[in-house]
Formats: sequence, C-alpha cells, structure tokens
Amino acid sequence: MTINFHDDTNKQSYTTRKADDSWLELMEMIIDFKAAKRALDIGCGGGIYTKALADLGIPAVTGVDFSKTMIDGAKVNCRDYKQINFQVATAFETGLPSEQYDVILERALIHHLSDLKSCFKEAFRLLKPGGIFVIQDRTPFDCLLEGTSNHIRGYILSMFPQLVDLEIKRRHESNTILQKLKAANFVDLEEVKLWKTRKTYSSKKELLDDIRSRTGRSILHELNDQELEELIAFLDGKLVEKEIVEKDRWTFWKAIKK
Repeated sequence: MTINFHDDTNKQSYTTRKADDSWLELMEMIIDFKAAKRALDIGCGGGIYTKALADLGIPAVTGVDFSKTMIDGAKVNCRDYKQINFQVATAFETGLPSEQYDVILERALIHHLSDLKSCFKEAFRLLKPGGIFVIQDRTPFDCLLEGTSNHIRGYILSMFPQLVDLEIKRRHESNTILQKLKAANFVDLEEVKLWKTRKTYSSKKELLDDIRSRTGRSILHELNDQELEELIAFLDGKLVEKEIVEKDRWTFWKAIKK
C-alpha cells in the first residue's frame, strides 16, 4: 500500500531526523549562503531540510508541501524558527510570487512526480535571475546498488523484486532530469553524487524497530505487515550486533536561472 502523506498517523514520519553534516557541507560548496536571502523548500515534508536551510544562514525560508498533514508536523518541528513559514501547495502551482527566491530546494520530491516539465517551469518562475535550483533525488542506479550493513535499501530491494520494478518506474534517469532542466531554460547544470548518512543506530534492534515503524521510508508502505516482518527477520540475519551507520547514495543537480 502506497504511503498516504495526508494520513495523520504519518505526521511525524519525516520530522525525526536531522540533516547530515555531509549534506550541509555539500550545500555550502554549491550555494553562496551569504548572498541568499530567501529560499524555498518544495516538498518539504516534516521540515527537516527547511530547518537546515535556516541553520545555514538564510534569513527567510518557506516550506511548501501538498499535504496539510505534513505541514502540520513541520510547523511543530520548526516552531522555534521565526524565519520559517509554511504553505500548503503543489510543486506545479505554489501560488507564490514570481522571481522572489534566491534558492529552491527539491529534496526527495521528483520521484513522486511524473510531470517534471511543469515542476521545473514553476521553479524557474519563482527564482530570481541568478537564482539556484537544487534537486536531490536517487536515480535508478543509486537505488539498485548492492546491499551492505550501511546500505540497507540494497538489502530491502534484494528481498522484494517487486520493489525493484517500482523503483525503476518511479525514479528518473539523470539524462532525463538534465534534459528537462535545459528545456525549462536553466543553465550551468552540474551533477554531484553523495553517500549521505541517513541515521546512526546504536544497535541492530534500534534499526529493526525503525524499519518496523516504516519511519521516513515511503517504500516500506508498499509492503504488507507480513512482508515487513519477513524483511525484519532477513535483516536480523544479515546484520551483526553493533552500531550501524546507515547511508544512502543520492544524486544532486544544480541549475541556474540566467
């Protein structure tokens, strides 16, 4: 069953982690945060990366998500950040004013979208000239890397071939993304790969409990409860009892509005 982002039971699913140091370092490499005054986090979920953009020094950050449930969770998560506000809207039609933003982030969003053309057109409209558009997502190749004690997603896909088919269908190839960005009139396109720490677990049990709750893992909502327990038993046999640093391989695309 696909995750329902509007279900109140999922309100906290994307609020409990923090942006990894490697992510923050990469952002500082590709964005001049001293010059950035306003940013958008489109597809903000629980506000983890909305908060991170504010922590990096942007004075005004707006989080946008199509789910009021996600926005409600994000507001609680970011309640101590006066420079952050939120809006319920889609990535295709935010309702926000044109050419007002220096930075737009779309993290883990586009694999939920089939219409990249409309999504990128809206981002182009919102950015100031010289503004930076950052997309973070996984390509099919990123997802299908072999499972290890660090790359848990690889183990998940190796056990359930139907999820491999799902990932291939919903993930966009890098060439497709670059072509759509060019078609939307973005320039100076760059691509960067990053192994990002998802979370450090003090024990195997902590990881397995996280898997059981499906926290922040939309793909696990494609499994029924019995399949989920089979996955947990499989991982229990694969992993040794020690601290586990889970990592995911991501691709970042940077584009400029001329």
